[in-house]
Amino acid sequence: MNNKLRLHGFNNLTKSLSFNIYDICYTRTEKERQEYIEYIDELYNADRLTQILSDVVDIIGANILNVARQDYDPQGASVTILIAEHEVTPTEELSQEKPGPLRDTVVAHLDKSHVTVHTYPESHPHGGISTFRADIDVSTCGLISPLKALNYLIHALESDIVTMDYRVRGFTRDVDGVKHYIDHKINSIQNYLTEDTRNAYQMIDVNVYQENTFHTKMILKDFDLDNYLFGEAMTDLTTAERKEIEAKVRKEMLEIFYSRNMP
Repeated sequence: MNNKLRLHGFNNLTKSLSFNIYDICYTRTEKERQEYIEYIDELYNADRLTQILSDVVDIIGANILNVARQDYDPQGASVTILIAEHEVTPTEELSQEKPGPLRDTVVAHLDKSHVTVHTYPESHPHGGISTFRADIDVSTCGLISPLKALNYLIHALESDIVTMDYRVRGFTRDVDGVKHYIDHKINSIQNYLTEDTRNAYQMIDVNVYQENTFHTKMILKDFDLDNYLFGEAMTDLTTAERKEIEAKVRKEMLEIFYSRNMP
C-alpha cells in the first residue's frame, strides 16, 4: 500500500503508540533518594510535559482542543491533550518508513485523537536504586503514523531503557469497498529511529505482522557509572564500592529490560 490509496470517506484506521522510558539512578542515602525524587519530579513536572506533548502535536500536524494536566502529591504528573483533525493533501513523505523530525512540523490528517503522559518516580530504601518511568501514549487516525513523533520523544526524554508498542487497529475502505487493515509499510519500529539512536542502544523486536502489532525494546549499550550516581562522584568511591554499585545498577537495568527478576 502507498499514499495513492483512494479511500471512500475518512481514514478510520487507529494507530496507537505506547512509549515507556526508564531512568535509573543510584542513591546511597535516604537524603539522596529524596533529593533525586524531588529533582526528577521537578524536571518532568506538568508544565514541562505539556510542552513536550505540544511539540508532539506540532510534529504530527494536529490542532489542540483541550489540555488537562495535574501534578501529584507527593510526586508524579499527568497530562492529556485532545487533538482534532487538520486535513492536508497526502504526500509520500507522510507514509515513508523512516525517522521523524526532532522538532520540525509534519502535517497530517487526524481526528478523534489524543496524546497522554504519566510519570512514576520511585525509590526503595533497600539496595540504593531509584527509578523514574514515563508512560506516553499517542493515538491518531488518518494517514500519518504516531511513530513520526518517536524520534523527538526519545531525544526529549533521555532514558536508559525504552519499551515501545505500536499497533494499527480497525479498517478503512477504498473507493471499491475493499477493506484495508493498514495503510503504510512497516517491518520494524527501529526503522523510525535515527542512526545515532540505533547505534547507542541494544534493541530487540517482537513483531506480529499478521496482527499489525510491533514491539521494540531498547537498552543503552555504553555504561558509565558516573551517569548513574546522584549526590556523589565516582572518584569518591573505593574500587570495591564501584564494583558493587555497578553490579546493582546493571542488574536493575537488565531486570527492567527483560521484565523479570534475576537472582
